[in-house]
Amino acid sequence: MNTKINTLLEALSTVIYDKQPQVKLAICSLLCKGHLLIEDLPGMGKTTLSHGLAEVLGLTYQRVQFTSDLLPADITGSTIFNTDKQSFVFHEGPVFTQVLLADEINRASPKTQSALLEAMEERQVTMDGQSHSLPEPFFVIATQNPLHQSGTHPLPESQLDRFFMRVSLGYPSKEAEKKLILGEHGRKANLTQLMKLNTLSELQLAIEEMEIKEQVVQYILDLVSFTRESGLFKDPLSPRASIALGTASKAWAMIHGRDYVTHDDVQAVFPAVAGHRLNLDAMEQFRIIDDIYAQVPVQM
Repeated sequence: MNTKINTLLEALSTVIYDKQPQVKLAICSLLCKGHLLIEDLPGMGKTTLSHGLAEVLGLTYQRVQFTSDLLPADITGSTIFNTDKQSFVFHEGPVFTQVLLADEINRASPKTQSALLEAMEERQVTMDGQSHSLPEPFFVIATQNPLHQSGTHPLPESQLDRFFMRVSLGYPSKEAEKKLILGEHGRKANLTQLMKLNTLSELQLAIEEMEIKEQVVQYILDLVSFTRESGLFKDPLSPRASIALGTASKAWAMIHGRDYVTHDDVQAVFPAVAGHRLNLDAMEQFRIIDDIYAQVPVQM
């Protein structure tokens, strides 16, 4: 395990119990400069995880509660006329932060959901023809409730594809839930900055420069090709998903203290990278993905 990243995991384990795989994937997404979608029922610790990540990394944090009456300008900001200067002045919205929690994103209208598209892809907001750069790093953590709940709107495919990974925290173990009931630590735990911004930037750069062996690249291509050629998926994986799989595999290898990528790294990140892009249910995707692994052999 990478010692710097392990320090973050140990700190976050004091507020998110028994969810180390999901926390690793959240860190993996950030290291890859991607965005994270968390799909779960209310009260599972989604907000706690996002706030905890911002605290241990010393990043600025904003939370937006998405509701049916939320407007795009409530996220991006708006231009207001200044009577003293006799000119229009842009007032930044909550999107101008390093970690943005878009809470219950699928409870807002599709128009409001789309307000994040440019920010997530281009790291900027365009207002009245003028572009405004967002801070670095810029990391969106969006949460969504299951679509069977009332008042939810499905995210369009174009926006789903903007999310680098999707995870589900799920119910805690009985022992972890006992700690929550007894009020042991949890949200009240004091988290402090454990990694400097330049260290995070160095890790992100190291991932970009890490190489993947031909056999591992071929395995990624085989997995992606299966989704396109099998006829089992209405929305097969795109080249963007292929690139994400390669980058995520490198980050997963780094988290575990290695400078090389294995087939196991690809399988470790594949559900989080591919599940939402294939429109698989977050709770049932592992069964389907296990079937994919069975039909796509590892070439050594």
